[in-house]
Amino acid sequence: MSAGATARGDLARGGALSFVGSAISAVMGLILIIVLGQLLGDAGSGVVLQAVGVFSIALGVARFGMDSAAIWILPRQLEDGRALLRPTGAFLILVSAVAGLACAGVLFVGVLLAEARSPGDPVTAAIRSVVWFLPVASVMLTALSATRALGKVNAYVLVGNVLLPSLRPVAIAAAVGIGAGAVGAAFAWALPLLPAAIAAIVVMVFQLRRLGAQAAPGYLHSGVPGRTIRYALPRVLSSGLEQLLIWLAVIIVGAIAGPAAAGVYGAASRFVAAGMIVDTALRVVVSPMFSKMLHREDTKELETVYRTATIWLVLFSSPVYVLLAVFAPVALSLLGESFADGQSVLIAMSVGSIVTFLAGNIHSVLLMSGRSGLAAMNKAIAVGVNVALIYLLVPIWGITGAAIAWAIACALDAALASIQVRFVLGLRVSPLPGLYPLLVALSTFGIPAIALRLFIGPTWLGLILAALIGAALFLGWCRLDRKRLHLHELRRPPGTSSR
Repeated sequence: MSAGATARGDLARGGALSFVGSAISAVMGLILIIVLGQLLGDAGSGVVLQAVGVFSIALGVARFGMDSAAIWILPRQLEDGRALLRPTGAFLILVSAVAGLACAGVLFVGVLLAEARSPGDPVTAAIRSVVWFLPVASVMLTALSATRALGKVNAYVLVGNVLLPSLRPVAIAAAVGIGAGAVGAAFAWALPLLPAAIAAIVVMVFQLRRLGAQAAPGYLHSGVPGRTIRYALPRVLSSGLEQLLIWLAVIIVGAIAGPAAAGVYGAASRFVAAGMIVDTALRVVVSPMFSKMLHREDTKELETVYRTATIWLVLFSSPVYVLLAVFAPVALSLLGESFADGQSVLIAMSVGSIVTFLAGNIHSVLLMSGRSGLAAMNKAIAVGVNVALIYLLVPIWGITGAAIAWAIACALDAALASIQVRFVLGLRVSPLPGLYPLLVALSTFGIPAIALRLFIGPTWLGLILAALIGAALFLGWCRLDRKRLHLHELRRPPGTSSR
């Protein structure tokens, strides 16, 4: 059996499990947004989402790049340095905990100063209610990254994609039910981080005991801590910028147009985030694989897996965004009438997501090569462009302008990474593998969806019929052309050759 076939088989099996978890996470994320919209309205939702945005941006810095460092270094130590696994795991957790605590302290002081200037502001009160969960979230993310780096994708899925997102809407509904309001809902959103962090650490400890040899003395002089920190430092900037790219528009829109506008924009953008289940599922699996392949200098195998992952990413993600774009008013009606203005946001961000997916998991390739500095530079450029476009377009087009700014920034980020992977790493990557699966998705889902929207209108009946007809056509096309779409890999048992 060829190495490429083995890797694609591992990708298929791991990706299927990760997809199920990501789908559950996406559904629970949508339920969370619906719960917020129905219980708190657009203004209350805006308060919670702005607090979540600030928390997420701070968390990008608080984890100090240890989650990415775990995925980069642990698979390599599995190959040729198992005696280093246990101390490296402890080092990663310790650094993320200390950095998370430091960031929480800095943010807490900032919140106190903001409250002194604007007493009674619900957004700052909501941020204050969640700030001390930063070290908890930092440790949880690092531990979860370590579990998947060590091959335990099921633990990552169960804790990160099932347990945590499932507890959040229940906690928020309970908090609002006892009269806690938006500030209490923000606290309830953060509270499930505690059991999730405990579960992640327990799984990580068991894995390290099972896989890691007894650690030899002198770890601090082994060079691993220094290499890890050097890799992680650019990721501190990059991770913070990644979260800025996701949440900055919510915060700026809230500052310019108020909590209600932020609630509408944030809710629409969460629909788009929920649609990224395939991207999330594939990234969970391919990142450790890319790290091992680059460590072995097996570029041919990496290029093969990258192309297959790109085809699947575009093929299975695009139908979701096609339906969201065509039936945007229907999707947003789940949240209430006040969210109808978000349909243009949903359309712009859906189109932007499809375009960005053509680059595949290009960011994972760049990061797993050790080029975290280049990734940080890309994010800085993308965020700078995003901010500039927000202030340029929001006064003209409102929250739609913010969505267009986000789409352009994401596409730019992916394009920069693709150029660097092609010319710095010398790997053969391009958007071409994604064009054919995009044609499949647009033909099978896009044409029926547009026709039904025109004849039936933006109704639940139209959306359901478009999904059913599109799924039938899509499955038929995939069945007839499964080899070109690499779908035969999904059915191959372990150990079977592709020949």
